[in-house]
Amino acid sequence: MSVNVAEVFGQDVFNEAVMKERLPEITYKQMLKLMDEGGDVTLELADIVAKAMKEWAIEKGATHYTHIFQPYVVSIGAEKHDSFADIPQGGKIENSFSGKDLMMGEPDASSFPSGGLRATCSARGYTAWDVASPAYVKDGILCIPTAFCSYTGDSLDTKTPLLKSVDAVSRAGARFVKMFGNTEAKKVRSYVGPEQEYFIVNREKYLGRPDLVYAGRTLFGAPAPKGQEMEDQYFGPLKTKIAEFMADVDEQLWKLGITVKTQHNEVAPGQHEIAPIFSPSDAALDSNLLVMDVLKSTATKHGLACLLHEKPFAGVNGSGKHNNWSLGTDNGVNLFKPGKEPNKNLQFLCVLACLMEAVKKHSLLLRAAASNAGNDHRLGANEAPPAIISIYMGDQLGEIVDAIVRGVPFDELPCAHVGTLDLGVSTLPVLPKDPTDRNRTSPFAFTGNRFEFRMVASSVSIGDANTVMNSMMAEAFTKACDALEDAEDFEKAAVDYIYKTMKENQDIVFNGDGYSNEWVEEAARRGLPNVKSIVDAIPAYVSDSSVEMFEKLGVMTKRELEARKEIKLEEYAGLINIEARTMVDMASKLYVPAVISFVNRVAASMSTVRTACASADVSAQETILLEASSLLAETQKALDSLKAVLEAAEGAKSYHDTVLPAMIALREPIDRLENIVDKDFWPVPTYGELMFEV
Repeated sequence: MSVNVAEVFGQDVFNEAVMKERLPEITYKQMLKLMDEGGDVTLELADIVAKAMKEWAIEKGATHYTHIFQPYVVSIGAEKHDSFADIPQGGKIENSFSGKDLMMGEPDASSFPSGGLRATCSARGYTAWDVASPAYVKDGILCIPTAFCSYTGDSLDTKTPLLKSVDAVSRAGARFVKMFGNTEAKKVRSYVGPEQEYFIVNREKYLGRPDLVYAGRTLFGAPAPKGQEMEDQYFGPLKTKIAEFMADVDEQLWKLGITVKTQHNEVAPGQHEIAPIFSPSDAALDSNLLVMDVLKSTATKHGLACLLHEKPFAGVNGSGKHNNWSLGTDNGVNLFKPGKEPNKNLQFLCVLACLMEAVKKHSLLLRAAASNAGNDHRLGANEAPPAIISIYMGDQLGEIVDAIVRGVPFDELPCAHVGTLDLGVSTLPVLPKDPTDRNRTSPFAFTGNRFEFRMVASSVSIGDANTVMNSMMAEAFTKACDALEDAEDFEKAAVDYIYKTMKENQDIVFNGDGYSNEWVEEAARRGLPNVKSIVDAIPAYVSDSSVEMFEKLGVMTKRELEARKEIKLEEYAGLINIEARTMVDMASKLYVPAVISFVNRVAASMSTVRTACASADVSAQETILLEASSLLAETQKALDSLKAVLEAAEGAKSYHDTVLPAMIALREPIDRLENIVDKDFWPVPTYGELMFEV
C-alpha cells in the first residue's frame, strides 16, 4: 500500500503546526522563542502547553505519557509510563497532565550505570523536558524527550553533554565568524545525518541462535559457501519481505516527523542501510534512537529480527553509523563549504586549520567516543575505517593544504577546477563533478560540504561522538579567536595562523588507502595512535587535555568524565562476560552433545558395514571419525580453558587480554566441525541460513 509522504509526515508529532493550531498565540510565540533561543520555562507556560498536549495526545489514542531519556550506554533509551488517570471523584475519573508533569519526572535512577557518581542507595534522578525536541505519540503513549540527571545535578545520559556542547560550539562559532565579518550570525548550529546500517534475519532462525539472542552477534559460525564476494547484494533489488518491512518502517518514521530519505541493500548478505536528511545534532540524536527502536520492533512484527551489532557475522561487512557532521550559522553559512575558490576563502581555510588541530589533539577521545566492544571486531576491515584516526581531504583541498604546509604564498595557492564529466554518449547528460572523490577507508573524510565520521558504532548513541566533535571545534575556535581578535592586521594574522596551525598538524591528513600495511607503518612514523581495542582508548576521557576542554566549555566536569570512563570499562567487561558465558553454554549444551551423537552414528555405521561385509572399505568413515573426534577433544580442552580464565577474569583489561583469546580458541574447532558434521545433527542455524533465508 503506497503512502503519500506529505500527508502522513509529522502527523504523530506535537510540532510547530500543531502548537500554532492549539496554543494561544502568545504561548505559541513564547514556545518558538524557547525552541530557538532557549531560556527559562515557567510553570504557567508549561501548564498551558501541557493541557493542549494532553488533549491532542488523547485524540491520538494515548492513555499514558512518558519522559523518554537516554541513560549512558543504553542505546535505545528508557521510559516509565504514567497514565493520565487522576484520583477518582464521585465515582468518575478525569484525565490529568499538568505543567509539572510535563517539565520534570522522577524515575528511579539506582539501577542505571553511574560510574561512582552516586551510591546504589541514592536512587533519585530527574528528567527535564527538552523544549527544543518535540513530543510525539507512539504506540498509545505520549513521549516527551528529556535530559536525565542525578539528584546532585550530574549528567547521567548522553543527551545533556550533547546539549551543552551544542551551546559551546554555537558561542565559540558565532565569535569566530564575527571576526571574518559575519556580524549578523547569532548562532552556529551543528548538524548531523547519521546513516544507520543493520542486518535483517529470519526471526525463527534468530531465536535458534542463543549467541544472537544473548550477545547480539554470532560467537560461532563457519563461513557460508557464498559471502559478499560477488558484491551482488550491494544496491541490489530488495527481497519482497525486506521491501515490505522497509515500507512499514518508513511510514512509521515519517509519521514521527523523521526525514528518512535513503534505504538500500548494503554489501553483506542480509545487510541494509537507512539514512535521514540532515537535522540539528540534538534532534538527530533523538531521531536516531527512534530509528533503531522502530527497526527492531517492526522487524519483530514482520517475523524478522533486526541486528544492530557492529559485527554480527565474521568474515563479512560489519555495520557502522556514518556520522555526517557539519557546522552552519543561523544566517545560512555552512562553515565546511569551500566555495568556488577555496584557496581564497580565508574563513574556510581557518575552519579547516582548526579542524586539523582538533582532530589531531583529540584523536584518542574520538576513538573512545565512537566505539564499544563490538566495534573492535569491525574496525580496520570490510569497508570499516582503520583504528587510526586521520582526515581525508580529497584532491582539491589536499593540494591546497599541501601547498600551505610547504609554505607556498597565499596568493599563489592552487585552485583546482572541478569541472564536469562527459560520458561521451549523446543521450546522457554532462555531469557536474564533486570537488573530491570519496575515500571509504578514511575514518574522518571530507565529502564536499561536511565531514563523515565513519567510525561510529552501529549500536551506540551518536551523542558521545557529536559531543566530542562539537566540543573540540568550540575549543579550537576559541583558541583562534583569542589569537586573532585583537590583531592590527587581521587578514595577515589569519593567514599566519592558518599556515602555522596546518603545518603543526599536517600529520593528521592522509589521502591514501587506510587499509594498507604501508599506512600503518607511516602512521607509526607520524606518531599517530593505532589503538585497536577500546579498552586502551577509554582512558582518553580523563586525559588532561579532555578534562581541560570539557570543563572550560562547561560540557562535563572531571567527576562526570571519570564516571564515563568507569561505566565504559564496566560495560566492556560485562559484554565480554556475557559473550564468554554464552559460548560456554552453547558449547556444553549444544555443540559437544551434537558432535558426540554424530561421532557415535559414524562409528555405528562403520560397525554395521563391517558386519555386513568384512572386506568393505570404511576408510571414509574412519577419516571423518578421526577428524571429528580430534576436533571434539580440542573443543573440550578449549572449553575447559575458557571456563578457567572466565572464572579468574576481573576488569576490562583482563577480559580483553585473557578471555577474548580463549573465546577465539574455542570457536576455531567448533567452526571446523560445522563443515564435517551432518546437517541433521548440527544444533543451530548456519551462516547461510541466517544471511540468505529471510
